[in-house]
Amino acid sequence: MTVARRSAPLALALALGGLAAACSRQEPPAPSASASTPAPVAAPEPPPRLLYLPDSGDVAPSGTPPPALGVAPPPSRSPLGRCPPEMVDVAGAYCIDRWESQLTRADDGRPLSPYYPPRAATAKRIATEWPGLALRTGGPKARAMPLPSVPDWQTSDDFEPRAISRAGVTPAGYISGLLAERACANAGKRLCTAGEWVRACRGEQGRKYPYGARYVEGACNVFREAHPAALLHDDASTGHLDPRLNQVRAGTAPLLRATGATGTCRSEWGTDAVLDMVGNLDEWVADERGAFHGGFYARSTREGCDARITSHPRSYFDYSLGVRCCR
Repeated sequence: MTVARRSAPLALALALGGLAAACSRQEPPAPSASASTPAPVAAPEPPPRLLYLPDSGDVAPSGTPPPALGVAPPPSRSPLGRCPPEMVDVAGAYCIDRWESQLTRADDGRPLSPYYPPRAATAKRIATEWPGLALRTGGPKARAMPLPSVPDWQTSDDFEPRAISRAGVTPAGYISGLLAERACANAGKRLCTAGEWVRACRGEQGRKYPYGARYVEGACNVFREAHPAALLHDDASTGHLDPRLNQVRAGTAPLLRATGATGTCRSEWGTDAVLDMVGNLDEWVADERGAFHGGFYARSTREGCDARITSHPRSYFDYSLGVRCCR
């Protein structure tokens, strides 16, 4: 089953029936500042609000065009030595993670469950709500599917996430743009700019797809034959915080693959390569308005390295959103 393409403007998505009330979100006004008053103490980050993600389609026709290619960070911002082993050197200009990120605790390296958000309060809410919700969504087979386990400390302790790039692991989903930025910073890295991300994805030859100039079905883990929410809930537009979504299989094959498992999805730089920049999970980039690139496994896109969504703020998260860092 292929999910039809939809356009992605946030105003249209938020107007869908039954979602408007739950999805309303207004930024608080910025506090006024004066020389005679001390700077306000930052309030704790509120839990991200759930918005509707248009799982099909790329940026709307009226949206921001793809970023310019070949834009490297200023030398003063990104002094380079040798790239660490888990990163790829992009033309000597910057380093990018070879694989999508797994998340760990920054203090002791314990791995976080990739099926829950990397924030204790939000993970606890989902772990508390979804055992009941799972019994009321989808058919008998879906209701019988158990929820993945989550460490007790991931739902109770205060911790900072750290992004780790390695092969053969389940990449972490359910990441907001705000937490993606923190996870990269805690790894001594940063979010890639849009230009850096696209340049790395296109490879040394500057191609639209990691593997070449024309779309090849199945070369990257994108535009898959099924949508996890449609299989599990009988509705592709709902239940995007269900922690089971990235465990759903189409037939015998997993929809979300381990990092590096799609060997043909290689963005080549010299004798090295970046893996899975198209498909598997969408990846946040550094953009104050919120933007992610690449398309996730069930997004109906053939735009390759130009696939880009700009309709959600950085506080948004769901199962399809991951991260990869630059340095």
